Amino acid sequence: MTTQLDLWDWPLDVDDRRRAGYAAHLSPDEQMRADRFVLARDRNRFIVARGMMREILAARLGKQPAELVFQYLPHGKPVLRDGPHFNLSHSDGWAALVISSGPAVGIDIEWHRPVEEVLAEMVFSAQEQRDLQRHVGSDRIAAFYRGWTRKEAYLKACGSGLARALDSFDVTLDPGPAARITRIEDASDDPAQWRLLDLDLGRELTGAIAVHTAAPTCLRRHIYLHPRHRNDQTLACPI
Repeated sequence: MTTQLDLWDWPLDVDDRRRAGYAAHLSPDEQMRADRFVLARDRNRFIVARGMMREILAARLGKQPAELVFQYLPHGKPVLRDGPHFNLSHSDGWAALVISSGPAVGIDIEWHRPVEEVLAEMVFSAQEQRDLQRHVGSDRIAAFYRGWTRKEAYLKACGSGLARALDSFDVTLDPGPAARITRIEDASDDPAQWRLLDLDLGRELTGAIAVHTAAPTCLRRHIYLHPRHRNDQTLACPI
C-alpha cells in the first residue's frame, strides 16, 4: 500500500494583518512561547509558522484552526491524539510542513551557511565524515546539508530530537535516489523500514523527509494559498 505524503512550504515574513490572523489561531501556551522570544523577528516567524500549520491541519480535519489541541512527546514533538502524523520545520524565513497518510514522519529544512570542519565532526558519524571527504567546494556544502537534514528528519520522525546520539546511525550524503539510512545502532530499529526523500526547495535551501515505512511513497507538494484554494503538484510517486 502506497504511503501518501503531503508537503506545504511558505514564507514566514508577512505583513501585520496576515500575522494577526495567524496569531488568533494560537493556543495560550503557544502565545506564551511566542512572547518569550527576545527578537521581534523570531517571535513573528514563530507565530506565522504555528498559525499556518494550524490552518493546514484544520482544513485537513474539517475543524477550525484554534480548535486543534496538541499533545507533546517527551522531547517536545507536537502530535494530534487522533492523527494524522505531521511534522514542521523552519529555517530563517521559510517553513515546511509534511503530513503522512499513516506512518510517523519527520522533516527538516536548512538554509546554506558556511560550514566549519568542527561542525561536521560534531554531527556526523565516522562513516559519514569519510563520505563527506569525497566532496569538495560547493558540492561539499551541499553534501553536508543533505546529510544534516536527513539525520534531523529521521530524529524528528522518531520523536527523539537531539536526545539520541548523532553518531548512532548513518545516512548517505549523495543526492537523489541514494538517500537512505544505512545503519542504526538501536537493534529495535531497522534501516530497511525507513525511507528518506530529498526536497527540491531551491538552490540554497536543502530539505529532507524521513518516513517510517518500507512501502512505496508518493510525495505531493501543495502551493498553499487558502484552505479552499490550493495548487497541488505531485513531485514523486511512487518512491
